[in-house]
Amino acid sequence: MLNVTAVAIHFPAWFKFQARSIFAAFLLAMLLILGFALPAQAENYTKEALVNFDFSGQDLRDSEFTKANLFHSNLSHTDLRGVSFFAANLETADLTGADLRVATLDTARFTKANLTDANLEGAFAFNTIFDGAIIDGADFTDVDLRPDARKMLCSVAKGVNPVTGRATHDTLECDYL
Repeated sequence: MLNVTAVAIHFPAWFKFQARSIFAAFLLAMLLILGFALPAQAENYTKEALVNFDFSGQDLRDSEFTKANLFHSNLSHTDLRGVSFFAANLETADLTGADLRVATLDTARFTKANLTDANLEGAFAFNTIFDGAIIDGADFTDVDLRPDARKMLCSVAKGVNPVTGRATHDTLECDYL
């Protein structure tokens, strides 16, 4: 039969306190590193040729598309909050269900673009061209538009945005023209 004797190791009190402090600091560091999701990295596509490009479903918050050519690109169901499309070409682009809240759209061309169910709340679009754009269910709440652009959009406004529950006609304030 084997005789086993247990050996107890006694550490001084200061060592136990230091070990606990190091372990607590390690746990805190891991929580800080892993506990917080990092936001999406904003991309810069300024003056890029992105014809027929597929951005569908992506998180592009705060990205720059200044003077970019997005002709016939797919931006459907894309998070575009805070994006700058200043002077960009979005002719025939698909922005179905896109989130364009607080985006800069000034002097952009949305000619024949599909903005069905898009949320443009608070976007700046004063010199934006929307000729022939499909805006069924789009939310234009607090969007800064030229009076002639607002009148043109009101002539085709219909539908209700499925996310905000607001009627396109109401968000364009068509009754006040």
